[in-house]
Order: sequence, then C-alpha cells, then structure tokens
Amino acid sequence: MDDRALRIALGAVAAGIALIFVLGALLHTGVPLGPLREPVIVPATIAETVCGLALLAAAWGALGGRAWAWRGLRAGYTVALAGVLVGTLALALGRGEATVLNTWYHGTVATVLIAGLGAQLYRARR
Repeated sequence: MDDRALRIALGAVAAGIALIFVLGALLHTGVPLGPLREPVIVPATIAETVCGLALLAAAWGALGGRAWAWRGLRAGYTVALAGVLVGTLALALGRGEATVLNTWYHGTVATVLIAGLGAQLYRARR
C-alpha cells in the first residue's frame, strides 16, 4: 500500500472512530440512542469529546492531504488511545459502572487504534 492510500485509509478510520466517540459522549450524558443506554459519567463525556475532536482533526488533515497529516494522525490516534486506556483503568478501579457495551467498546477501539499506530510506525520505518 502506498503512502497516500495508507493516509486516506487511516484518515477514514479516524473519522469513523471520531463518530463513535461522539456517540459515546452523548450516551454518557444520558441521551439514549435507540436501544443503547449508558450510565451518566461526566468525566467519560469529557474524555470522549476530547478523543473525538483529536481524531476528527486527524481525519481532516489526512483526508485533506495537509502537510501535517502524518503528525496529526499520530497525535490523534495517540490521544484517543490514551483516553481509552484511562477509561479502561477507571472502570477496572470501579470508577464507573461497567456495562457490556462499554467493555466491548474499549477493547475494540483500543485494538483498532493500536493497529492504526502500528501501520503508521511501519510507514515511518520503511
């Protein structure tokens, strides 16, 4: 895969995950989304909003071919992964109500973010 295709793919993934973070933030404010409901957790709402904005900026840079696209992708993915890891730790320490959706969400998003960072590392090394 060439650099341009990888940049676009990682930008599209960032945009998709940004949307998921925004939806997670809404859920943690108490807004139900269809059958999905999550407990109100204000720190989670703040963290998910920050992660979503970081990924949205990364997607904008990557999909728009900005000069800072690769740095933006690395920063966006790193901020989001840090947020997911803090959320996972908080749940493990009993700082919020763990739900099946929340547990699945943290594991899945962490895996995708790690894979994206790995792809960026691969690109930087070759």
